[in-house]
Amino acid sequence: MNISNENLFNRLQAVSTATISGVLHQFGITSTFIVGPTSRKPGSKIAGKAVTLRYMPKREDMLPSANNMNNSNKNNEKSVAQEYSENTSALWKVLDTIQHGDVLVIDARGSMETGCIGEMLSTYFKAKGGIGIIVDGCVRDYKQIEKTGVPVWSKGVTPNFASQTNLFPWDFNAPIACGETLVLPGDFIVADDDGPIVIPASMVEKVLKETEEHEDWEIFSKLKLENGGEISKYYPLNDEAKKEYEIWKKQNS
Repeated sequence: MNISNENLFNRLQAVSTATISGVLHQFGITSTFIVGPTSRKPGSKIAGKAVTLRYMPKREDMLPSANNMNNSNKNNEKSVAQEYSENTSALWKVLDTIQHGDVLVIDARGSMETGCIGEMLSTYFKAKGGIGIIVDGCVRDYKQIEKTGVPVWSKGVTPNFASQTNLFPWDFNAPIACGETLVLPGDFIVADDDGPIVIPASMVEKVLKETEEHEDWEIFSKLKLENGGEISKYYPLNDEAKKEYEIWKKQNS
């Protein structure tokens, strides 16, 4: 991770997804909230870059293990082979691309059955520098994942590994639809208790600057409202309140 990205991550860590969402809306970008995944551990907050993984409906002839078995032993070995077929899939491959500051964003088609990632892979993800996982589906081994310290935003939990169900990890580092929201590799991701937000990489500096300014004047606005100031004057700031805010900012800079 370069210094410029680290600086951006630190600044994004300090602002809320609510403010980011509002600023993106002002810029005409309205489809950036990843709907469905919620924080498994309230109070978690991450800011990093998206690495994407896409699950697709399973078809047995396309599983890696299917190509390595002849007809005579397919039936006998099918259940065992499926469990271990994931280790040559996109799920294993994407983890080898993880760098410090990466957020794994998984398109799981909203499945409430498929465990898209579990304890062992989360441990490896953390060791590689990954900082959080967002999935519009489920994870497994959640209590063990929690012990790794990797924050998770998901729709739920399940005991199933992927090949027990009708989905299979198909592709990585490609455009995905997580929670019906487009996520591109390299997009910036911020997630907190309100949920995950996608910031287009080309807009991150502009969005962050406006977000920081917005949250700065909201501090002033809240102080005024706490002391009985009129909401019509202080939220949002009218022209008179803006002058007061500029004076307050200079005094507190």
